[in-house]
Amino acid sequence: MSTLHVLSHSPFGDDRLSSCLRLIGSADALLLSGDAVYALQPGTAPFTALHTRQIKLFVLAEDAQARAIAVPDWAEAIDYPAFVELSIHHDKVNSWL
Repeated sequence: MSTLHVLSHSPFGDDRLSSCLRLIGSADALLLSGDAVYALQPGTAPFTALHTRQIKLFVLAEDAQARAIAVPDWAEAIDYPAFVELSIHHDKVNSWL
């Protein structure tokens, strides 16, 4: 079974991202939305953690653009219709509230 993990909170305010990364499986994917896209700021611990894990990483393009965050080439920027497709493709969706 695969899970789409959805994070929307800043990785600098709590430990949701690190908790998620401990649980994420090889068939799973992670979608960053809202303030979670701040994890893609180069030179930060969250950026390094995401890059070294080499997970399937998706980013809502609209949220990255609104926060002037560049999406690295090892992540995929998607729109809302693609988010829906990801949700359908995975067996479960886990929103880290």
